[in-house]
Amino acid sequence: MQRFHLGLSQNRTLMMDSSAPNTPSFHNTPEPNNTTLSPKPCKKSFVTTLMEAATLRTPSFKEDNYFVSLLRPSERKALQELKEKLKASLDSSNNNNGAENGVGGAVMWGIPLLGGDDRADVILLKFLRARDFRVADALTMLIKCLQWRKDFAAETIVDEDLGFKELEGVIAYMQGYDKEGHPVCYNAYGVFKDKEMYERIFGDEEKLKKFLRWRVQVLERGIKLLHFKAGGVNSLIQVTDLKDMPKRELRVASNHILSLFQDNYPEMVARKIFINVPWYFSMLYSMFSPFLTQRTKSKFVISKEGNAAETLYKFIRPEDIPVQYGGLNRPSDLQNGPPKPASDFTVKGGEKVNIQIEGIEAGATITWDIVVGGWDLEYSAEFVPNAEGSYTIAVEKPRKVLASEEAIHNSYTSKEPGKMVLSVDNTSSRRKKVAAYRYIVRKSSTTM
Repeated sequence: MQRFHLGLSQNRTLMMDSSAPNTPSFHNTPEPNNTTLSPKPCKKSFVTTLMEAATLRTPSFKEDNYFVSLLRPSERKALQELKEKLKASLDSSNNNNGAENGVGGAVMWGIPLLGGDDRADVILLKFLRARDFRVADALTMLIKCLQWRKDFAAETIVDEDLGFKELEGVIAYMQGYDKEGHPVCYNAYGVFKDKEMYERIFGDEEKLKKFLRWRVQVLERGIKLLHFKAGGVNSLIQVTDLKDMPKRELRVASNHILSLFQDNYPEMVARKIFINVPWYFSMLYSMFSPFLTQRTKSKFVISKEGNAAETLYKFIRPEDIPVQYGGLNRPSDLQNGPPKPASDFTVKGGEKVNIQIEGIEAGATITWDIVVGGWDLEYSAEFVPNAEGSYTIAVEKPRKVLASEEAIHNSYTSKEPGKMVLSVDNTSSRRKKVAAYRYIVRKSSTTM
């Protein structure tokens, strides 16, 4: 059998002081004469090539400019025209139908669209951009949206109890922010592969309508977090998990959701990240990608199955990423205020990383979280006393962590001064993996 030399396995140590913030410093220590042999890689398959082609490498989406002074003259003119035509249309509608049957005072997300509020310019520019600054088309879209929001009672929907407690934090939910401050909305519909769950939520037309109302409620809660301000955060991040998603069963619901969002929430999403994408989705996207505009493609990120953590770490801090996607954020953590900051690092193929947290005093308790995206490597934790002759304590014995496992959370109270060493051993793999950890040390309340 053909074999090739991968390279020297390495020990890399991250030195930490228990009293310092989680900012690692790296020390590489090659271990000579310790080589790793692996099979020679085979040629890429046709499917693999298509999947790689579908992984977007377009420039990052840039937040749209909402400073009116920086708009092109033609864009400023379109904005002014839209305001004038909106006022004329509303006056005509309310005169013909009465204020009760018309679209009323034109308010969106608590912001009056007419009257000089600067926040209204952000909303109106979203409708204009959605229609390439064609004023007539933007006005038509805006009027229809105002009527829909009135009929749907969208302005007050966030306060309604729609009875979907079992879906909150599972199907669609707001959790954390990306590195640029955008609120993040996660979507995962794999739970509906269970036929009983599917029937309970989508069993008839009334149930479907109720679900759509709840899904709009989730989005409206996210929009409440936006600034609607020039230079502020004016859009969301959408993360959609396609794992186990039943395509045929959810086709009707998906079409309804897509239609509602496209018609009534223009330019509200800065980036759409698809994770756990099956090969056929990637193949289809690679075929249609050439027909999409650069602006549209710049919003899309497609990540094949098994690469969720690696993809999300590029845009979102690990402490804000849910544990099921290789992050450190648990729903229970949110009850204790903002998530505690974490440090992220990479574990190269053929490498072992040791995280040393030094300066732990006798009686102190250290609590830590650690995760490696797609684990499938060996992990251990040990406490090493400072005193010569003291024995190293195996806090967590070396064990293989499965790919499906979430972040590890543990704590240890020391009986003597020393250091904690957390180890992740990736020497049996050639794949680089993203990782993160955080810790806190609480000194003993007993006066020494």
